[in-house]
Amino acid sequence: MVTFATRSNADLIDLNYEKWKADPASVDEKWQAFFEGFELALQTAPKRRAATKGTSSVDSDASAAKQMNVSSLIYAYRSLGHTQAKINPLDEFVPANPHLAIEEFGLSEADLDSTFNSGHFLDGQPLKLRDIIDALQKTYCSSIGFEYIHMQNTEARRWVQSKIEPLQGQIDFSDLIKTRILRKVFAAESFESFLHTRYTGQKRFSLEGGETLIPCLDNVLEHCGRLGIKEVVMGMAHRGRLNVLTNTLKKSYEFVFEEFGEEYIPDTVGGDGDVKYHLGYEKVIETKEGHYVEIRLASNPSHLEAVNPVVEGKARARQRILNDTNRDKVLPVLVHGDAAFAGQGLVTEVLNSSQLPGYRTGGTLHIIVNNQIGFTTTPKEARSTRYCTDVAKMIEAPIFHVNGDDPIAVVYVTMLAIEYRQKFGADVVIDMYCYRKHGHNESDEPMFTNPDLYDKIKKHPPVSEILTKRLIEDGTLSAEEIAKIQKEYETSLANSLERVKKSAEAQIEVKRALAGSNAVFQPKYSFDPIDTSVSRENLATVVNGLTRLPTHIKPNRKIKRFLDSRRTAFENNEPIDWGYGEALAFGTLLQQGTPVRLSGQDSERGTFSHRHAVIHDVQTDERYVPLLNIEKDQARFCVYNSLLSEAAVLGFDFGYSLDYPRMLCIWEAQFGDFANGAQVIIDQFIASSESKWGRVSGLVMLLPHGYEGQGPEHSSARLERFLQACAEDNIQVCNMTNSAQYFHVLRRQMMREFRKPLVIMSPKSMLRLKDAASPWKDFESGSFQEILDDDQATASKTKRVILCSGKVYYDIRKKQAELKDKSTAVIRVEQLYPLNTDKLDKIAKKYSKATNIVWCQEESQNMGAYSFIAPRLEEIFGKKPAYAGRGESASPAVGVMALHKKELAQLLEDAFTL
Repeated sequence: MVTFATRSNADLIDLNYEKWKADPASVDEKWQAFFEGFELALQTAPKRRAATKGTSSVDSDASAAKQMNVSSLIYAYRSLGHTQAKINPLDEFVPANPHLAIEEFGLSEADLDSTFNSGHFLDGQPLKLRDIIDALQKTYCSSIGFEYIHMQNTEARRWVQSKIEPLQGQIDFSDLIKTRILRKVFAAESFESFLHTRYTGQKRFSLEGGETLIPCLDNVLEHCGRLGIKEVVMGMAHRGRLNVLTNTLKKSYEFVFEEFGEEYIPDTVGGDGDVKYHLGYEKVIETKEGHYVEIRLASNPSHLEAVNPVVEGKARARQRILNDTNRDKVLPVLVHGDAAFAGQGLVTEVLNSSQLPGYRTGGTLHIIVNNQIGFTTTPKEARSTRYCTDVAKMIEAPIFHVNGDDPIAVVYVTMLAIEYRQKFGADVVIDMYCYRKHGHNESDEPMFTNPDLYDKIKKHPPVSEILTKRLIEDGTLSAEEIAKIQKEYETSLANSLERVKKSAEAQIEVKRALAGSNAVFQPKYSFDPIDTSVSRENLATVVNGLTRLPTHIKPNRKIKRFLDSRRTAFENNEPIDWGYGEALAFGTLLQQGTPVRLSGQDSERGTFSHRHAVIHDVQTDERYVPLLNIEKDQARFCVYNSLLSEAAVLGFDFGYSLDYPRMLCIWEAQFGDFANGAQVIIDQFIASSESKWGRVSGLVMLLPHGYEGQGPEHSSARLERFLQACAEDNIQVCNMTNSAQYFHVLRRQMMREFRKPLVIMSPKSMLRLKDAASPWKDFESGSFQEILDDDQATASKTKRVILCSGKVYYDIRKKQAELKDKSTAVIRVEQLYPLNTDKLDKIAKKYSKATNIVWCQEESQNMGAYSFIAPRLEEIFGKKPAYAGRGESASPAVGVMALHKKELAQLLEDAFTL
């Protein structure tokens, strides 16, 4: 007999028993169940003795032991019941879990008709063991498998338990709700069937097999309305997206049919557009109960799960716009595939960020359309865990596994999940088991690689047939009523297609449908100068806010000197270094009502101790943020040390910038090469979102860049990769040389009529380089200059023009001084893209007598700006520039200081001799 109460662990039992008596929550759920049963047994034992005089104490003790074992059985069902739940629609039967066999708990069939106390499970009712087991199986082993015992939050765990146990698996919805669920199933199935027959062979990534997602999402909106949620920000991959667009977001059938036409050219965006199953949409939906919920579906690429952090950032921005400080008015919803949820690292990064101060959104509803396959890969090949959802246990999210062939159960757990999110402000996961009727796309043949699986699917009835039979049996609807409902959807689709065929009328419908497009149209890029100067008076206000601390804040002595030096620099009109220029840019933007958000790894202090945006009291660790104390009516400044992630954090900030364009939103890499880890966000969103989807972002990326002999990993921000992605004025790429330019480019970013992502190769050694510091007058006048001419050169005497970008400029100047060269002009290209060719052309004409044109860079020849800039300079100057820089290399930089210095000396020599 297996019990907890064995002599070998008696001491442990005694220890935990004392703890339990003092505070039941101080021991885990299994011990609680054990001691609960033990106490119940002690309470009932005297009554049994009185009722059965002559019974030995041995019999009474045995009865008490069995009561404890029944309590353990109840706990086991709570913990393991999901393992034998009927959650997989393709399983003919579910094998019993041997760990739930009554023999495992010291019980036998002879005990089935014995009466035991049911404890908290059924409000302490005395029931026969067989009735307790029957109730446990109905509760934990039906169409829903509940996983919640892993949650350490006792209140949350008991809340879930209190919601599911009284029902005993019986979900009591009204006929009205059940009919609505059926309607949504018909809508989903009819749409897919219609497309499959009318557009044979065209990719649409159908939802067939997982149509229950549509009543699930319909209920999300309905329940949001009931609970006071105003907005839903949603992200999903391509599978089922067209169905969701039409049946959830109410995008017109006509517009979708137009997109299937071979002659269709989209006018929803100003760029190149994207395939129809990647597009976003926005709509205000009126629920059946008269509430209004706005749903925003984010555009996304094929890179699975990459949209997750973008959605979280968008949701956070919407919460700020609505002043939703409790984060209960905007709900992020992410729809995942099972293989991607288990396999993509971004899922883990986003889950990890869910409760962090700068990234929390009040909990996300995760819905997994569990097709039990990823392209051709089965679960046994795709993960090492029992469930695809196991990764969510890291944040103790409750997980509801549910059979997609039971839409009523799916709708029930959707309601439960949203209520949980609203109460506890935490993530929750719905794992909807279903299947994929066709291959990865409609022209793919799944029988090649998964014949057994697809043989089952071929024979499996559609969900509408299963639900129809159930509703007829329970008297909700008659067969005639159901047939009439189904006909409605088929007729509606046919009529929509007929209207599309009438081009004039179709165009009217298309234009009407565009009202829900989330594309943003903006003015074209312009080099027109923007006055970003700030008066001395306003600068003085900012300086005062940056340098004065409350009397009770006691900073580190070095920080005190840091602040004092900033005040002295203003009072004595001393040059302003890079970090100070940044603080002034932030402060003056806050003054004029522009909020600022900065996030990244160690961004509060700054990787190079150059920022100190947050001051810590050395005695109390109280935080003080000077930029929040510039003046009374200023905008808000937020700075966050991010989790150790690039992809998720950059995606979050990108999403934030989409929905809060009036904020200066900045992501900072700890070192420039760290952007490698976020390459998918850069390629799929930042560089291309305006062209693909008309989504406009003003996000700023700060990428520390510069060759100081720190080895290959901490030298390059891979400037060449950004320049290679440049086209159609999509992003701005800058590599600046002084603090005033940095000040003006940050202010310019928020003062133009258009928004473009801004990539800045930010400095390291230049942060404290005196030559890179700018005088105060450069902040009080002027604007950002894309190209800086040489104010020391005389055009008529110039024989050599060296063009460069970034830190190497100061190395060139130093070499020029050593050579006492008076015949060279050094031109700084501060903004590499978009390249101001008109201004560069004027400079070329000015130095037309120069015989040598050189491009000098510190990066290797196959890296940096050379490949990008050389053909453009050749066109402007009329000759190909000579190259002065490091040779081609596989690694971004050498790892030995002596070799670094040797290479630098050589490239500088080349700049003045080639």
